Amino acid sequence: MRIVLVGPPGAGKGTQAAYLAKNLSVPHISTGDLFRANISQGTELGKKAKAYMDAGELVPDEVTIAMARDRMSQPDAGNGFLLDGFPRNLSQAKALDEALKEDGVRLDAVLDLEVPEEEVVKRIAGRRVCRNDSSHVFHVTYSPPKQEGVCDVCGGELYQRDDDSEETVRTRLEVYHTQTEPIIDHYKAQGLVVTISALGKVTEVTERAMEALQQARAARAS
Repeated sequence: MRIVLVGPPGAGKGTQAAYLAKNLSVPHISTGDLFRANISQGTELGKKAKAYMDAGELVPDEVTIAMARDRMSQPDAGNGFLLDGFPRNLSQAKALDEALKEDGVRLDAVLDLEVPEEEVVKRIAGRRVCRNDSSHVFHVTYSPPKQEGVCDVCGGELYQRDDDSEETVRTRLEVYHTQTEPIIDHYKAQGLVVTISALGKVTEVTERAMEALQQARAARAS
């Protein structure tokens, strides 16, 4: 299957992408991984991206699109892929349409993870990270440490990252509404959007997503 995964920040896209890609036996292609891989390998696209990033500028759509298209052409993506974080705006969505059309393939579904805005704020603003090891992550409500402000694993200080503050989260949500939500309407017009609730346990959301994707595939095959 060829799938685009969308949803607001805090919807759990990265977590669900990993589970879904494994269940569907397709590669998980994320924008962040594309940038890191191209930069570390010193590709021409990686050099271009790094120059913009070093200057504190956004990487232009054409560079991101070229990276994604190159990755989708790799052998392991021959039977499908799961795109996470791409396309991020309408321009990228239209470019993806053209690229897939040229390659003679099409998307099977656009999975929209739906989460109420206040839940997004609660999820992200409540996150606390260990200063000693950023992989040690807690949440003031969902997974609090045994001792407030202290990491259960190593005893390090827990803190709230600047980009996890409520103000920053609401700004990120505004960007999502302005830039990314329009692609949902774009794909709805093509009959590709499958919307599910991203509330509940990770396994519950994965099961919900797999069932919805299987129904979407069956509908397109009929």
